[in-house]
Amino acid sequence: MGFQLFLLFSVVSLSGICAQESALATIVVRGSKSIAETDHNFICATLDWWPHDKCNYNQCPWGESSVLNLDLSHPFLAKAIQAFNPLRIRIGGSLQDRVVYNVGTLKHPCHPFQKKPDGLFGFSTGCLEMNRWDEINHLFSKTGAIVTFGLNALYGRHEIRRGVWGGAWDTSNAQSFMEYTISKGYQIDSWEFGNELSGNGVGASVSSEQYAKDLIKLKAIINELYKKFHTKPMLLAPGGFYSQDWYAKLLQVSGSDVVNVLTHHIYNLGPGVDQNLVKKILDPHYLSQISGTFSDLQLTIQKHGPWASAWVGESGGAYNSGGRLVSNAFVNSFWYLDQLGMASKYSTKAYCRQTLIGGNYGLLNTTTFVPNPDYYSALLWHRLMGKGVLAVHSDASPFLRAYAHCSKGRAGITLLLINLSNQTDFKIMVQNDVNINVHEGEKITQGGSFMHGLKKTVSWVGRKTSDGKALREEYHLTSMDGHLRSQKMLLNGTPLELTENGDIPPLDPVLVDVKSPIYISPLSIAFVAFPHFEAPACV
Repeated sequence: MGFQLFLLFSVVSLSGICAQESALATIVVRGSKSIAETDHNFICATLDWWPHDKCNYNQCPWGESSVLNLDLSHPFLAKAIQAFNPLRIRIGGSLQDRVVYNVGTLKHPCHPFQKKPDGLFGFSTGCLEMNRWDEINHLFSKTGAIVTFGLNALYGRHEIRRGVWGGAWDTSNAQSFMEYTISKGYQIDSWEFGNELSGNGVGASVSSEQYAKDLIKLKAIINELYKKFHTKPMLLAPGGFYSQDWYAKLLQVSGSDVVNVLTHHIYNLGPGVDQNLVKKILDPHYLSQISGTFSDLQLTIQKHGPWASAWVGESGGAYNSGGRLVSNAFVNSFWYLDQLGMASKYSTKAYCRQTLIGGNYGLLNTTTFVPNPDYYSALLWHRLMGKGVLAVHSDASPFLRAYAHCSKGRAGITLLLINLSNQTDFKIMVQNDVNINVHEGEKITQGGSFMHGLKKTVSWVGRKTSDGKALREEYHLTSMDGHLRSQKMLLNGTPLELTENGDIPPLDPVLVDVKSPIYISPLSIAFVAFPHFEAPACV
């Protein structure tokens, strides 16, 4: 019996080894012309209002992470924000349209959030005290954060039928809050109007016509309050799920130069309780489905509001607080980094991750404030990927995702490679289109005549340095012990952990001869920086 078990184990092991595959791939980066541009501070993270008793699927993963009770003095929090130098932060979420600001003349008392079965999202209205707002801004000032604040867009309205709210927006509370903010010298990069009220809404909706009229009011208030300032905060809206007709109408009615940024939300992985989250994340065809939303929004802006740009104002992958041991684990970086790469190609200027801390999808652990894997993915993107987005052509299978940007703050380009395959390692040669003209949209297939000719005519990336060496920088991300649901990430084989002083660890690359192939193992991610890549688009 023992021998039979040994034989069975040997056969299974051998089949596992045989299942490992190697594939050759050629990636061509078009360094001659950029296809899109992001904001310099593309990476963004959110702070939400959810109280500790916000629960889904018999889980209550928010703890003390609300804007109203987050431990702002925790040393890990400040250091995590400062590491981005700077980090864009958006304050908002489902309950933002129920937040009253305790300043000026109020029509009703200002009380904390309480469970209320018949309330919007099961809660009463809540209260932001000005001393708490002072504390929050002290953190922002200390860390250099770039701040977007989501205003209550339901204030003064009433529910005219189930889920539909009518009446004009009462501007008084928001205006008093903004006046207080200005009087204290607090820096606000942008004000956002409402949260998930577009289209059919989530919990509540407002018609696009009424929304647009209220935006005109808000823009006038911003212009008046900031008239003596050299620059004014941007106006963002609507912070909801994209609806083509609703978004187009909003732009048409509000008119030119009212809305600076159209924000939309993405939760394309479905509910956090879905048992197929990992399967979806590792399915390239599933990941690509959301590209239609990016494309459609881009066309809506071009046609109806070319003065505006697009942001992903909130995205946590899986909704209802994210997926436990998925959204906060290594595997989620496949979805997250792919989202950042895809969004960039459609001129998305900023991408706000739900959340910085809170729920299952926090970049930081809700209890310990220790970074989860996606924190390091975000930080590497922020430090390596510049504004210019470059076209990438590949003859690899769909399981190898590739994105390229001009490098941030220096010459050259940085390539992001995502290997979704659990059994194929890729040996990749990277080439530059500098000597040829690749027509936009031209299909490149394995063994196709175009790729065959390309290998003969394209220049190799890189240029020799003064000492005769040409090197690239590689940052390989893998999971601890190959466990996809691990909450620890390895960088070039070394676990990413806070230092003894609670500082973010250094994110150092390995240096490799630029002429050698790139090897990317199954279920791994790599940033590869080419400092000497000839890219006229990046000059």
